[in-house]
Amino acid sequence: MKKQCILRMAAGLAGLLLLLAAGGYLFRNALLNHVAGQRLDAAGQRYGLDIRYCRLTLEGFNTVALEGLSVVPHGRDTLLTLGSLQVRLSLWKLLQGDVRVRHLQLDSLAVRFVKRGAEANYDFLFLPSPASGASAPSAGEADYTLRTNELLDLAFGLLPGNGTLTRLDITERKDDNYVSLRIPRFDIRDHRFQTDIVADEDHHTQHWQAEGEINPSGRRLSATLHAPPHITLPYLKRRLGAEVSFDSLTCSFEQQRLGRELTRLIGQAEVNGLKVYHHRLSSEQVNLDHGRMEFHLNIAPASIELDSTSLVRFNRLDFHPYLKVGRHDGYWHLTAATDKPWFPAQDLFASLPRGLFDNLEGIRVGGQLSYHFLLDVDFARLDSLKLESELKGKNVRIESYGHTNLSKMAAEFEYTAYEDGRPVRTFAVGPSWNHFTPLGQIPLVLQTAVLQSEDGGFFYHQGFLPDAMREALVQDLKVRRFARGGSTISMQLVKNVFLNRNKNIARKLEEALIVWLIERQRLTSKERMYEVYLNIAEWGPLVYGIHEAADFYFAKRPSELTLEESIYLASIIPKPKHFKNSFTPDGRLKESQEGYFRLIARRLVVKGVISEAQAEGVDIAKVVLRGPAKDAFAPTTEAEPSSPTGL
Repeated sequence: MKKQCILRMAAGLAGLLLLLAAGGYLFRNALLNHVAGQRLDAAGQRYGLDIRYCRLTLEGFNTVALEGLSVVPHGRDTLLTLGSLQVRLSLWKLLQGDVRVRHLQLDSLAVRFVKRGAEANYDFLFLPSPASGASAPSAGEADYTLRTNELLDLAFGLLPGNGTLTRLDITERKDDNYVSLRIPRFDIRDHRFQTDIVADEDHHTQHWQAEGEINPSGRRLSATLHAPPHITLPYLKRRLGAEVSFDSLTCSFEQQRLGRELTRLIGQAEVNGLKVYHHRLSSEQVNLDHGRMEFHLNIAPASIELDSTSLVRFNRLDFHPYLKVGRHDGYWHLTAATDKPWFPAQDLFASLPRGLFDNLEGIRVGGQLSYHFLLDVDFARLDSLKLESELKGKNVRIESYGHTNLSKMAAEFEYTAYEDGRPVRTFAVGPSWNHFTPLGQIPLVLQTAVLQSEDGGFFYHQGFLPDAMREALVQDLKVRRFARGGSTISMQLVKNVFLNRNKNIARKLEEALIVWLIERQRLTSKERMYEVYLNIAEWGPLVYGIHEAADFYFAKRPSELTLEESIYLASIIPKPKHFKNSFTPDGRLKESQEGYFRLIARRLVVKGVISEAQAEGVDIAKVVLRGPAKDAFAPTTEAEPSSPTGL
């Protein structure tokens, strides 16, 4: 009896469930339209959108069909229109609460981003999210593993293994300029796809081809983009002033889940015939024949790491980079490193992208090189920053120069000074210039004062001071701007003699390579380099070299300069155009300069250039302008010192 009761209850429950299922099936479209209507109305009210569709149905248990969708921001141009969409989902995954698209059929999708003046039909995309209040996790609480897995789960769930998309059109228009990407037909068959893309920018049309793989079950994506003769990316020139083109581009990656707290992305990116131009990168077009990166990216809850098994190859050079970025207690921690063991030196110079390093193009070098780099920055303890960079050579020799003779400073040469990228003066750095002053005719006190001010180890280092560069980087990070330079005299000299035409991002690397070659190959002696430096340095507005400086400020020859005058001249090399800032309106040195004068005087004593008594007697009042520089100040009625003390 009890068993029969249980059977009746089970049968009744089954019948009820069957009835509910039947009712749900019969009224599925009404329910779907009701839920969709509520969601679309809420989105429309929040973002100021008119969202409409002609038909929305659920066909069977797992196929959604949509027709006639339009999205129009209030008072703006239409943002999106869709002719028809049919999505077949995986029923088994759907029962598990997971959305997995098995087949997609789409026709006539048009997305138009339009901006007229200050108004755009996509402004609503930048409105704050309702969930962006106190409940949103802070940056310090970010779980990168979780976020990556959620994003990839969504992407792989929506990407179909089979489908056909026809008549896709994405357009960006700003006033009279526009860019459009049109895809007549996009076919996906057994996870493989191929398509033609028509790119049109202001009536300039390109025809691209793309193919690749979409494999949600294998957690794998790949795509190749190419066109005859090459692809020029639209929009970048108008928006960023950059021109980018390439023959072909390939990208692929595969996701590996290694437990709850680690996700790994393994993939590669490859480009052929890359050409890039931007004035901040180089004054000429940069050309890279072939570049390839094989990456192993480890994503943990609090850090993202590019493993050192990753490989970067461009032209003939390859290396294994390491990069890790993490965040702890609200502070970032960055580590970057690479070690390149001995390799043919010519591989480095032959691999430099054409157009990026003008002075080194065509150079032929023998021997071998190795390189070590480490940067470790804990933003919670900036003073602990580590910076190591060392390029070593073995039997390195220059077999022939390329565009530029890097030994030209060893003899008399013509130097051109630039202002804001424009040449303003050209003169010979040698005896044929009547303002040239040989090193032996420049007072030792001035030579030493400049060295102690700019680069005290110039005659002992090989072009670089890693500690100075580290300290400069620490200071820059503390104040969040470029506040301090770590350049040696060698680096300043190379910048002025070889690189005035290329003041951009690439200049620092080219500068470092030229300094390394000049110093390691002894292309110019230290004495001659310092002589050139003192004869081309800018000491005031369009005042070049120590001869003109001595005359401009003190109406003297360099050999006649006093101790105080020499220290003053050393002080203005970093800021020659602002020399007036060191003086009061009537042309006297400000009292704030006293500390600098005392510091340099003490260093001169240590170097044995002056005596203790001379250092004690240093007086900034003895710096009296007598040359053309005095015309920048109001005349003083007080008497000048009768005889400034010299050495």
